[in-house]
Amino acid sequence: MIVTLIVICEVGFWVLLAGGLALRYLAGMPRAGAAVLLMEPLLEVVLLTVTAVDLKNGAEPDWKHGLAAVYIGFTVGLGHRTVKWVDARFAHRFAGGPAPVPAPKYGTARAVHEWKLAAHWILAATVALGLLQAAVRYVGEDGDIGSLRMWQQKMLFLIGINVVVAAAYTVFPKREPAG
Repeated sequence: MIVTLIVICEVGFWVLLAGGLALRYLAGMPRAGAAVLLMEPLLEVVLLTVTAVDLKNGAEPDWKHGLAAVYIGFTVGLGHRTVKWVDARFAHRFAGGPAPVPAPKYGTARAVHEWKLAAHWILAATVALGLLQAAVRYVGEDGDIGSLRMWQQKMLFLIGINVVVAAAYTVFPKREPAG
């Protein structure tokens, strides 16, 4: 049930995003579009509630509960950025908005871009870590929390990878080709 709900939340995210942007740009109803876009966090609240109720009703914590926490974390850390990214492209394509500004490719500007991107991923992983830790405490050390701990390890690995990539762009900046 949890995996199905995660899929429904993901599909719902994109449906609400498309609907909100269509209302904003195609129908000329920016307030209605904003209202639809503001409904997106409700999907995560539903997923969090269902996951907590499932655990409360005695379900053994497994990879699905961890995946729910990770999904919520990623939505918190990357959801707004994704909405802004799609909004800029939708506005350009369908409403005559300016072309989206591409990410910088070289030097310090690229390093700053990579650190900002890493910050979003680190936020996502940190929120997931917090939710996973809350689930561990909720279940208690006597329960089977191995799968939740496994997800925590993966989130720590994700944070490490993002720091390494951003640091690499800082220490070894990509240089603009000559000419």
